[in-house]
Amino acid sequence: MRKVSISEQTVVIPTYPAGEPEKNPLFIEKRAYQGSTGKVYPVPIIETVGDRKEDREYRAVVLENEYLYVMILPELGGRIQRALDKTNGYDFVYYNRVIKPALVGLAGPWISGGIEFNWPQHHRPSTFMPVEHTIRENPDGSATAVLAERDRINGTRACTFITLYPDRAYIEIRGQLYNPTDYPQTFLWWANPAVSVNDSTYSVFPPDVQAVMDHGRRAVSTFPIATGEYYKADYSAGVDISRYRNIRVPTSYMADHSDFDFVGNFDEGRDAGLLHVADHHISPGKKQWTWGCGNFGKTWDKNLTDEDGPYIELMTGVYCDNQPDFAWLKPHEGKSFVQYFMPYKTVGRVCNATKDAAVGVVFLDAEGNTLEAGPFEYGREANARIRKQAAKCLVRVYATGEYPGATVQVTAGGETVFRQEADLTPLQAFTAETPVLPEDFRLEVRAADGELLCEYTEYVREKQPVPKPADPLKKPEEIGSLEELYLAGLHLEQYRHATFLPMDYYLEGLRRDPTDLRLNNACGLYLLRNGSIEESIPYFRRAVKKQTWRNANPYSGEPYFNLGVALELQGKAEEACDAFWKATWNAETAGAAYYHLACVRMKQGKGKEAAELIEESLRRNSRDLKALALKAAVCAGDRAAEEDPLYAGILYRREEK
Repeated sequence: MRKVSISEQTVVIPTYPAGEPEKNPLFIEKRAYQGSTGKVYPVPIIETVGDRKEDREYRAVVLENEYLYVMILPELGGRIQRALDKTNGYDFVYYNRVIKPALVGLAGPWISGGIEFNWPQHHRPSTFMPVEHTIRENPDGSATAVLAERDRINGTRACTFITLYPDRAYIEIRGQLYNPTDYPQTFLWWANPAVSVNDSTYSVFPPDVQAVMDHGRRAVSTFPIATGEYYKADYSAGVDISRYRNIRVPTSYMADHSDFDFVGNFDEGRDAGLLHVADHHISPGKKQWTWGCGNFGKTWDKNLTDEDGPYIELMTGVYCDNQPDFAWLKPHEGKSFVQYFMPYKTVGRVCNATKDAAVGVVFLDAEGNTLEAGPFEYGREANARIRKQAAKCLVRVYATGEYPGATVQVTAGGETVFRQEADLTPLQAFTAETPVLPEDFRLEVRAADGELLCEYTEYVREKQPVPKPADPLKKPEEIGSLEELYLAGLHLEQYRHATFLPMDYYLEGLRRDPTDLRLNNACGLYLLRNGSIEESIPYFRRAVKKQTWRNANPYSGEPYFNLGVALELQGKAEEACDAFWKATWNAETAGAAYYHLACVRMKQGKGKEAAELIEESLRRNSRDLKALALKAAVCAGDRAAEEDPLYAGILYRREEK
C-alpha cells in the first residue's frame, strides 16, 4: 500500500520582519474592518513592518504523495504556504517565496499567497500568529496535519484537519468549529486560496452564476459580462470580468447564487488551474478579489512580494456566501464541514466538478474556434445558434486519481451518442472529439466498477433578474413593527456591525411594548455578555413571564437557560439550578443546561450526581468538548475540577485524545 509522507521540517524563508506588538491593549469600540467591527482586544496590535529582509527559519509541516507537495506553516496562522502539482511543476496556489507582510490584517501584519483560513472573522485575527499543531499517519495510508486554536476575542475554537491521501491529487480540509461559551457567537469561515495570474488567466465560476455582489451586497454586477458601473469602473461596453486582464481597479465579487459545488481559476498559458469543491448547501461562498491589473494593483504586488508577481484570491465560504455574512454557533454547539482543493489540467471552463473529476464540453466551429453564447443570449435559442454553427464537440475530463478502464459516456433522449473507455489519471486530461451533441445531453464519467465520478447535464442558461443591492438599515424610530426591530438588532449583533448599536433597536421595541418576549431576552443577553449581570436578570425574568403566559412548558428554553447563567454568575446556585432544570425540557438548550447543573454539583462536592448529569449532557450533545473535558476531570477525581468546574486540563490535547 502506498503511503503519504508527513514530516516536520525546518525551512528557511527570506522574511521582512514585523514590529513588536503594542504593549497597551487597544480598546477600540467603533473601528470598522472588512465591513464589520474591528475590535481586537485582547489580541495585540502590530503597527510597523520592516523594510529589510533576512533569512528566517520556520517550522513547517510537509505532506507529500506521488502527485502533490504541500507545505504548511503553523507559525503563521497554520496557512498552506505552498501546494505544488508535481506532475507538471505547477504551483496551483500562489507560492510567495518571501514573507513580506503589509498592515492589512485585523491585528496588523498580513501576507499574500498560499491558502489562508479566515475564521472567525476576515482577515483572521491570528493570521500572523502561531497555532497549535500535531501530525499523524492514518491506517489507510493517508496523513493529516491537525491545526487548532482558540479565538482570543470571543472564545470560540477551531480545529482544521489537512489530509493528503495516497493516489489522489487533492487536498482535503475538514473543519470543526466549536463554541464553548454560554452565549451565542457568530463566525464566518472563508478559505482563501491565492492563485498566480497573468493575461492568460480567468476565473472559473459555475455556469449558473449570472450576478455577483460586493461586500454586504452594496453593489451588483452581471457576470461574467459586466454591463454597467461596478467599483466605479465603467463596463457599459460589456466587459468579461472573469478575466484578470480586464479588471483595472481593486474589485471583489461574490456569486449571488449557484447550485454547483465548484469554483476555480485557469491559466491557458500553463494549461493548468485550481479547483475548489464542496457541497454548495454548506459551502455557498464563491468569491474573487483582485488588486486590479492597473498601476494601483502593481504597486500592491510590490508591497507583498519581491519576485512572484500578481495574484488573485479565490475565496470559498462555508456557512456564508458574502462578507460580512456571519453564521451562528449556539452555546456549546459544534459545526463541521469538508472542502477539497485540487489542481486540474486542460478542461478550462469546467461544466461540473467533484473531488474525483472535472468535466467540460466545448462546441467548435470548422476552424476549431470555441463557440459560446453572447453576453445577451440566453435559453434554447442561444444553444440552437451555437449548434447551427458548430462542426464538432470536444469532451474533456480530468481525474484526481487513477481509474483504469473508466468510461466516458454521453447520452441524449435515452440513446447513447458517445462512449469511450479510458485510463484516467492525474498525469493528463482525457480529450475526445464527438459529433455535435444533441440538446439536453448528459455526460457521465464512471470508474470500471460503475462508480459515478462526475456527471453533467447540459445547462440551459435562462435570463434571471439582476438582484437588487441591500437597503441601508433604517433608524429605530423609522421601523414599523416590533418584529422588525428585533430582527434589526439581531442583524447588527450577527454581522458584528462596527457603529450601529443593537440596544437602540431593542429598547425602541420595549418602549412600545415592555413585555415583548424576544426583545426582553435579546436585551438581557446583550447586557449579560457585556458584563452587566445584575441588569440582565429583570429582562430574562420578563421574557420567562411572557413565554409562560399561557404555556407553563414554553416552546423555547433559551430565556430559562440565560436566566440560569446570570443567576449562577451571581452565586445563586439553587435558583440557577431551577432555571437550568427547566431549560433541560427543550432540546436546543438541554445539553448546555445539564452541563451547568453538573458544574454546580461538582462545586458542591457531589461528584456522583455530577457524573450522571454530565453523561446526560453528552447524550444531548456529543460534540460538547467542554462537557467531555469535565467528564475526564470527574472520572479522574481531579481536585481542580471541584475548585473550578470549567477546568479541562490542556483542552485540545485531552479533547483530541
